[in-house]
Amino acid sequence: MQSIQSASLKNHTTLHLDVQANRLFEILSVTDLLDYFKTHIYKTSNWMVLGGGSNILFTKNYDGDVLLNKISGRSIIHETDEFITLKVGAGENWHSLVTWTVQQNYSGIENLALIPGTCGAAPIQNIGAYGVEIKDILESVEYLNLETMSIESIESDECEFGYRDSVFKNRLKNKIVITAISIKLKKKNHRLNTDYAPVKQWLLEHDKVSIAQVSDIYDAIVEIRSSKLPDPNEIGNVGSFFKNPVIAQSHFEELSKDYESMPSYKMDTNTVKIPAGWLIEKAGWKGYRNGDAGVYPKQALVLVNYGNASPSEIVELSQRIIQSVFDTFKITLEPEVNII
Repeated sequence: MQSIQSASLKNHTTLHLDVQANRLFEILSVTDLLDYFKTHIYKTSNWMVLGGGSNILFTKNYDGDVLLNKISGRSIIHETDEFITLKVGAGENWHSLVTWTVQQNYSGIENLALIPGTCGAAPIQNIGAYGVEIKDILESVEYLNLETMSIESIESDECEFGYRDSVFKNRLKNKIVITAISIKLKKKNHRLNTDYAPVKQWLLEHDKVSIAQVSDIYDAIVEIRSSKLPDPNEIGNVGSFFKNPVIAQSHFEELSKDYESMPSYKMDTNTVKIPAGWLIEKAGWKGYRNGDAGVYPKQALVLVNYGNASPSEIVELSQRIIQSVFDTFKITLEPEVNII
């Protein structure tokens, strides 16, 4: 386990903001994790685990230790003619895992291609896109219990999953560290999720509607996301900065009188989900830029750092957008990003 004093986090987060941590530890194994928590007086100092840094906004230097979770490994723990269950290290790159499963013709997570971050962070956020969430294929989560210092696991149905939410953001926050996840995928009889209009349109344009394979869905998602979202290696960003708000059906019907084209997704008989990107764009923020802080021209849901934006500039921009959307629609946007 290596440690670096006064370490920059700029290259460990996808927003690429110039902030530092007191110490940076590289965790390559469960043993490294145990060594840190058994030999360091972590209860008297701040600490946090960082995966791919793709869903975090540091507002200032972090006064504590940052543990880079790089626990790797993929193994088959159960297999039948139709299904395969994989155990994957928490530090594995999520998109690399998706790509590998598609190459093996396993289905279940192809709709989640190009989501940045690590496998260990995926259940915390209950990542989702194009009609699929990780809860749909997750079997269990393995973690280090910081009270008992033992490796334990929790089944998917105990994870209290919600929209970009889970038990790991609430009851178990700062009490455990995820070390691995287990996911169950299909080997054949693939039931592909093509419900979203952009995916349907891509399949239609490529003459794949009736013969779509797992790899076709993957190709569609990669092309669609690449056309709308900036590469974090080129332009700093955390993907979707805000959650899609859920509002009352009555509120939606009132807004529809003035905004007939307002897109919506019915959640139940009383609530409707509205795309946050649409609200931000209609409020006039799409393509906005002030210095190096801005709103991506191709997708208003993405706030970007064009090079040297400060944390305060990104925070201020997000707050102005929240106020503007509320003033226009009486809808309060909530950040999807974890703000520290």
